[in-house]
Amino acid sequence: MKKNLRPLFQNMAIIMAGSLLLTIVSCSKDTSTETEELTATEVISAIELKYSDEAEMISEEISTLAEDVFASDEISSTAKSDYHSDYLPDCVTVTVVLTDTTKEVTLDFGEGCELRNGNHVAGLVHLSYAKDFEAATNTIELNLESFMFNGVAVEGSSSIVRVRSNENGNPQGTANANFTATWPDGATASFTGTRTREWIEGFGTGFWGDNVFLITGKRTYVSQAGNEFVKEVTTPLRREMSCRFIVSGVLEISRLGNTVSLDFGDGTCDAKGTLSYPDGTQEEIFLRRFMN
Repeated sequence: MKKNLRPLFQNMAIIMAGSLLLTIVSCSKDTSTETEELTATEVISAIELKYSDEAEMISEEISTLAEDVFASDEISSTAKSDYHSDYLPDCVTVTVVLTDTTKEVTLDFGEGCELRNGNHVAGLVHLSYAKDFEAATNTIELNLESFMFNGVAVEGSSSIVRVRSNENGNPQGTANANFTATWPDGATASFTGTRTREWIEGFGTGFWGDNVFLITGKRTYVSQAGNEFVKEVTTPLRREMSCRFIVSGVLEISRLGNTVSLDFGDGTCDAKGTLSYPDGTQEEIFLRRFMN
């Protein structure tokens, strides 16, 4: 009696097709994983660059809050007049504790508060500094408590050395910061190092929108993947407070002896930057999770 071999051939075909499909999926998965990992010659991925740039902006905004509060006290004291800055929003609660030599200020943004430039913050910022506002230098100690910035949880502290007048005759703050950030998607990063902010325009006007800073310095950034980057400003970064982004300047990013440069542009307020590679090629990129 002859056996019907058709079912056997059909089963073999199904098995072979299934094996082929498994192989394709497996190869595809391996390929996608490899593209997410940095090789020894690659410096930074597009995803890491966005998180890194946003971390810089968070640190910059925190320093701005501290220096604005201190500047208000400094101007009121030295000018012997009642000066008020309009940078802090109405939704923040300010608590002041005075000792014989120090002033301690707590900024409480509650569960959510929008800054003048549209960034959203929550939690507490603790500041402490000497009451001698006529001194050439003063140090602002800053600590965060349950602090959130645009949905990013931020922990850490900063020590800001404030100079009343630098060699250019401008106020200047040098922040030695150590922060850790956790994004809503679970990504984490740490950023430590020193940045100097020279207040070149708008000091003492009382209007936050005309304040302009030039930023220099060097920091270390460690991404969620554990990749460590050294980030050094080679052309001062220009921060105009009326814009949520750095508008010009050049930042060099180095990893394992390889370096790329990030040019923030010609002064236009946008989230674009130009990334230049060691071989001379360039690429326009978009920074931050938000664009407005």
